[in-house]
Amino acid sequence: MKTLRIKTNIQKDGHLKIDIPTSLKEGDVEVLLVIETPDSLKNKYSFSDLAGKLKWNGDALAVQKELRNEW
Repeated sequence: MKTLRIKTNIQKDGHLKIDIPTSLKEGDVEVLLVIETPDSLKNKYSFSDLAGKLKWNGDALAVQKELRNEW
C-alpha cells in the first residue's frame, strides 16, 4: 500500500481532476479518497472540556494488587 498526499483545487464546474504518475505496475487498484475542506477542519469537536484527572484517596498500587489477586 502506498499513501500519497496532494493539494489540488476544485474547478468552477465542480470537477476534481487528479493525474498522478506512479511507479505501480499496470493492473487493478483500489483508491481511497478523503477530502478535507477548510470548513471541515475547523468544525472538528474539541474534547478538551472533557479532560481532567481523578482524585484518588488511598494507595492506588495496593488496590491494583488486590484486584489482580481476585483473578
